[in-house]
Amino acid sequence: MNVRAAVAVKLTVHLILLAMLGTLSACSTLRTDFVKKPSAAIAPVADTLSTRYVQAEVAAHPGQSGFRLLVSNQNALMSRIVLTDSARHSIDLQYYIFANDATGRLLAQRLLAAADRGVRVRVLLDDLDIVKEDELLDALDAHPNIEVRLFNPFRFRQRSMLSKIGQFLIEGARLNRRMHNKSFIVDGMQAIIGGRNIGDAYFDVGDDVHFRDLDALAIGTVVPEIAASFDAYWNSDAAFPVRAFSGPDATRHDLAHARAQLGHDARTFSESDYAQALAYELPNGPSADQRGSWFWGDARLIADSPEKVDPDQDPHAAHIDHKIRVVLDAARQQALLVSPYFIPGDDGAKVLEALAGRRVDIKVLTNSLAATDEPEVHAGYAHYRLRLLRAGVELYEFRPIGGRNAKNALGRSSGVSLHAKAMVVDHREVFIGSMNFDPRSRYLNTEMGVIVDSPALAAAVEQFFAHATTPQNSFQVKLEPASASSSRAIRWIGTDDGKTVQYDHDPDVSMWKRVQVDLMRFLPIEGLL
Repeated sequence: MNVRAAVAVKLTVHLILLAMLGTLSACSTLRTDFVKKPSAAIAPVADTLSTRYVQAEVAAHPGQSGFRLLVSNQNALMSRIVLTDSARHSIDLQYYIFANDATGRLLAQRLLAAADRGVRVRVLLDDLDIVKEDELLDALDAHPNIEVRLFNPFRFRQRSMLSKIGQFLIEGARLNRRMHNKSFIVDGMQAIIGGRNIGDAYFDVGDDVHFRDLDALAIGTVVPEIAASFDAYWNSDAAFPVRAFSGPDATRHDLAHARAQLGHDARTFSESDYAQALAYELPNGPSADQRGSWFWGDARLIADSPEKVDPDQDPHAAHIDHKIRVVLDAARQQALLVSPYFIPGDDGAKVLEALAGRRVDIKVLTNSLAATDEPEVHAGYAHYRLRLLRAGVELYEFRPIGGRNAKNALGRSSGVSLHAKAMVVDHREVFIGSMNFDPRSRYLNTEMGVIVDSPALAAAVEQFFAHATTPQNSFQVKLEPASASSSRAIRWIGTDDGKTVQYDHDPDVSMWKRVQVDLMRFLPIEGLL
């Protein structure tokens, strides 16, 4: 590019930025000097049927934590609703996404009802994907028992794509770092952690793309650790109340209007086919409302510090990725990895190669190109596919599944994409959380999860893995000897209608999409994926 062209490009960029800033100047802006009051988790009190039951279970297993897997999307949604409805003292929610859709509004209505009973509700959300949620969040925040904070927010509360692009051009180093944590804590005694956000896509509602995911309902010693992590984020310098934006705050009138709308939407939801089918899906009620067995074991929370979103942090500093890798590297028999976005990087590939060299049985489940909602991430994964196969790592790629009543690994589902994040090592060490095995989770996003020493929980996650990797649910990616040379080719093997099928390229996608992904593999963007 010659000097005149370079000057023209710079001038164009500056003009675009000026135009964007002119648009943004009319928006509400973040008051970074806003004084916020710190708060902490309310000490648990066993004064409800639910909390007295939990207290008795925990007392019978001193020093340990109990877990139940929330595999089905319906169970995951209704367990959150049941916990919300049973709350007496506190509810703390920390999520990357809280969508203003049918399930998001249903949960908002139940949170509002809890606040009306005197329950203190704290809602902490990442600001990146907030588009049409501002009015709802502001209205909820107008309730005296509800406070909403946004983590690492944009400075201008203008939700258009143009606005966000402009702000990324100005503050990309900061805004590219997001809070990906997911936790739901009720009365300081029960918590849900895992991969699901709040929104229709995570609970099988509606006709859009849905996700197959995995959460865990937890009780016992790990719950105070989850609560302490929430407090650290809630009180961090990167968390701002929605009232910290300039402009008029929501009023009691706004709250009353939202209350009426949410009540109407909740009644509509209760009359839907989805709600009517819940009796069939959950004949004994959701997991959060059941008495009975738990998977017990020694557990610890691992969570990134909220300061990870500071761009001045060392991008290669040890975060929870290091703690997970220590567990993985200690494998002697087996390691199962589940990640919708799987890019091991050179270091991770070396770890897996070393494990395979020690004859550790390694299996990885991720999305196929046809199932993923992030094709550029798939391009990053494809870069390591042949290398891992040559090392002896077993690879499985989750297949897209359509149709409301389609049968898949997790029962009836309209989902098409894997979203669970889990690991099992040596049939006893388990990780369940929000972290993908990719560079973004390692270095840019904040993440959390639990590591549990429990053979019973490990067996349950292994069963999840086994179901998800059956030939009708996933393609196994294998190396096959080429017929006329010493080179080896990749094959995708699955079953359709009970018959074995093989492909010599990424199945169920167009040639153009495969070409696009092949081209992406040459772009130097792995550190951002």
